[in-house]
Amino acid sequence: MSEESKDKQIMEYDEDDSVKFIRNHLSEDMQNALSDDEINYIVDLIYEFYEERGFLNEDDDSDVEIDEEEVLSFVLSNARKDGIRNFTEDEIASIVAGEFAYCDSLNIFD
Repeated sequence: MSEESKDKQIMEYDEDDSVKFIRNHLSEDMQNALSDDEINYIVDLIYEFYEERGFLNEDDDSDVEIDEEEVLSFVLSNARKDGIRNFTEDEIASIVAGEFAYCDSLNIFD
């Protein structure tokens, strides 16, 4: 894949679209219980994990293997530590799964 194609893919990511996509994949109870800001907060934690692991380093073209359980553990731990809201494990797992599905729909991980 050319550099231009990679750059184009990255630019296709849209935070608002991500939240809409995730919200559409949540159960109705979760859709009613979670605000867009709360979903965004969990997504931000996912990207904090990526940043800490060096996955967002644009100079590194090596393949990245993302361990979903490791991401989930990181997000759970940090969400509890921050205490912004008492998220359930199911809520966090659903948001993380929704974010992965959104990224997959954009072929970001290919």
